[in-house]
Amino acid sequence: MMIAGVTEDTVGTRDSRRAGEKALEGAKPRVPPELLEIGRETAGRKQVVHVIDDDAAVLGSVRFLLTIEGFEAITYSSAEEFLEAIKPGDAGIVVTDVRLPGLNGVQLVEVLKRRGLNLPAIVVTAYADVALAVSAMKQGAVDLLEKPFDPSALIEKIRQASVGVSEQEESVASAQAVRKSLSSLSAREKGVLQELIRGKTNKAIAAELGISQRTVEVHRANIMKKTEAGSLSALVRMALIAEKQA
Repeated sequence: MMIAGVTEDTVGTRDSRRAGEKALEGAKPRVPPELLEIGRETAGRKQVVHVIDDDAAVLGSVRFLLTIEGFEAITYSSAEEFLEAIKPGDAGIVVTDVRLPGLNGVQLVEVLKRRGLNLPAIVVTAYADVALAVSAMKQGAVDLLEKPFDPSALIEKIRQASVGVSEQEESVASAQAVRKSLSSLSAREKGVLQELIRGKTNKAIAAELGISQRTVEVHRANIMKKTEAGSLSALVRMALIAEKQA
């Protein structure tokens, strides 16, 4: 897992926040005390994020980033370590690299599903991991994050997952929009997309379709532009939605 430079130097002062909190201390609550107490308890709970990566430096950087953003980050060096620590009823969001020693990220998502653990999983992947990424989505991962990634992208996806807001919502409206987007693709572009979703590289797709690798790259660029997918994860999600609606 790779993350753009995150260091303690990136942390801004919290004086303004503390000043605001102090100014509110004398304000009288306008709600019943018992409800106010419940609100305080709820506000005091931090969203837990379980981060799994075999790179200690990455774990440290991500933990630091999540902490300053108000999350409680718990890190693990392997899927096995995480599965040993997690208990039924535990809450949180899982952020796992797809390439891990022992169980990989996809297998971890499968185990979570099999155990009935309701922990939304975000899988971090690289271009070379397309096949694994597609498998993860099919197994129930809520999102993919391509590396190297910007810290703000990670935070955004975690917040979406924490409130149940995901781009993969498969409402009738979104399914119709997906079909409309994919219908704009040419026959060759649809063929490239089909092979891409199977996890094949540009080189393998070129060999399968009897075209040059450069031509595959052009078709891929056209697919991204026509579908307005924005990222490989979004494109994969669209293809899976269309597959289910077929």
